[in-house]
Amino acid sequence: MATPTGADLSARQPSTLRPATTAELREALLDTAGCQPRVTVRGAGTADAWANPPGRADATVDTTAMSGILAHHPGDMTVAVRAGTPLAAVQAEVAEHGQRVAADPARAAGGATVGGLLATADAGPSRLAYGTLRDLVIGVTVVLADGTVARAGGHVIKNVAGYDLAKLFAGSFGTLGVLAEIVLRLHPAPRAAATVEIGAPRREAFATARAIADAGVEPTAVELLDPGGPEGTARVLARFEGTPAGVAERSAAVAELTPHPTRTVPADEAETLWAQVAAICTGTPGDTVIRFGGRPADAAALARRVAASAADRAVRIGRAGTLGAGVHTVRLRGNGRRTHGLLLADLHAAVGPHCTVLRRDGVDASTPLWGPAPPAVALMRAVKRQFDPGNRFGTGRLEPWLTPHRDGERPA
Repeated sequence: MATPTGADLSARQPSTLRPATTAELREALLDTAGCQPRVTVRGAGTADAWANPPGRADATVDTTAMSGILAHHPGDMTVAVRAGTPLAAVQAEVAEHGQRVAADPARAAGGATVGGLLATADAGPSRLAYGTLRDLVIGVTVVLADGTVARAGGHVIKNVAGYDLAKLFAGSFGTLGVLAEIVLRLHPAPRAAATVEIGAPRREAFATARAIADAGVEPTAVELLDPGGPEGTARVLARFEGTPAGVAERSAAVAELTPHPTRTVPADEAETLWAQVAAICTGTPGDTVIRFGGRPADAAALARRVAASAADRAVRIGRAGTLGAGVHTVRLRGNGRRTHGLLLADLHAAVGPHCTVLRRDGVDASTPLWGPAPPAVALMRAVKRQFDPGNRFGTGRLEPWLTPHRDGERPA
């Protein structure tokens, strides 16, 4: 059989591979190694606007057929799933046993897959109490470019042998290999939950959030909600979960922690408020959404800097954030792509590499999205060479950080 030439390959339209099992995924990668050397990994598509768009690819691995629960052990409080399973489907399954995955990223409502959420290191307000999805992973199975199936961890929570592998793939944006199966630890579903809303002047919202998070009342989430209206007031949302009596007692204690007005909101209204937090994190077409991190102690000063920069450039800004964890999300709206790019550059100057663009359609295609490289960039490139020496996966997604270098060339 004739071997396709370079011209033949460049003219060929990218194909889509839809494996349904780990074995089929391995076979697909082996079969296409020669004729389709560049591969993009895609789940439900909820992160298509995140970070850099993928570069040229010969094929897309669509993981959505790799869906379903592989094993649920309620007694051990673990669940094993195929990576293309929507998180919402996992939640529905384990809820029948009074359990849950303690993660609430905004994209879950849009059908985001477990593998996609791990690969982008996404998380929601419950990160304050439970960490990110990475912290809930106790086992993974991945398939590498040469067809190697690598497994680490297992169903027993104390067996954490594979935790480092999960950490490597968390936030890798499909550049190291394909997540095939994931084992998650579960938590009991709460018997009761309540959301307390605190209305505070914007300049005092951060101090209010810290006071609640540090007071020992054990909220599972304390989130800033500031859609950016003309009024000078932001809202702080505190969520409490547990027994009915415990939730009532801890919710009532919030009023003693702040001089600002507080109220426990009805369940349907609470759902609406948390949906507003999620809406800031996802944005709408034309917005730029940026998530960045910093020390909680620096949160107020950093927020003022971002707000002042946006006001100077006549950009409307919406804000959400898990202030106790030092995680902030800003939604930029209005006044053009170039202006959004300048604001992103301001953030890069302020926080360095600790910044991820969650929606890029509000900036020009030439805008640098990742900013300055982290100090560990040489290690990142070494890991890339170890796992994907042929640079088969995720070309472009983490550029320029993962730009291949010639042997002996000093990384930037």
